[in-house]
Amino acid sequence: TVAPSAVPFGASDRAPLALDRQAMIELRDAFAAAARRAARLGIDAVQVHAAHGYLLHQFLSPLSNRREDAFGGCLENRLRFPLEVFDAVRDAFPADRPVSVRVSGTDWVEGGWDCEQTIAFAQALEARGCSVIHVSSGGLHPNQAIPVGPSYQVPLARAVKANVGIPVVTVGLITDYDQAEAIIGTGDADLIALGRTILYDPRWPWHAAA
Repeated sequence: TVAPSAVPFGASDRAPLALDRQAMIELRDAFAAAARRAARLGIDAVQVHAAHGYLLHQFLSPLSNRREDAFGGCLENRLRFPLEVFDAVRDAFPADRPVSVRVSGTDWVEGGWDCEQTIAFAQALEARGCSVIHVSSGGLHPNQAIPVGPSYQVPLARAVKANVGIPVVTVGLITDYDQAEAIIGTGDADLIALGRTILYDPRWPWHAAA
């Protein structure tokens, strides 16, 4: 297992190997190669996952990124590799097809990744040609204290939407048709993402339309 730094998720977990620059370049190129394969298959859009404790989120968060080189420390440095990966994917995927990015709006841990840093990341992505920002949260640290409830992540999407011009997606315990419509209608987000809701009721979009 590799990561920005040799920091285990939990105290009893095996520590990952800290990535060196050559391995980072190989990973960046692998993201781009995956985008090219998706384009060749006729996929209409791709999303770079930079949330939920996955590798790019680990680079973003000061809780998991303890590097002392150009890819760690200040926010600008922690953004560097995720933006490098996005640029590679955007360059590899046809210009007329969208590339979106999924982010964790906060780690829900004091001193971790937060909404203010998410906004800075979203603005940098927008400047590089990102088409959509999908705002989720958490997934990085065992001490996360998530206030789970209906629409609990919508405020994070609202904050990002107020600071970018591209569409913003929200997600998280959105289960009711009127609930989803209200989020869109009040301008808190431009799109609703549904996961477990549609696993529970595969005909949800039909019922919502009706």
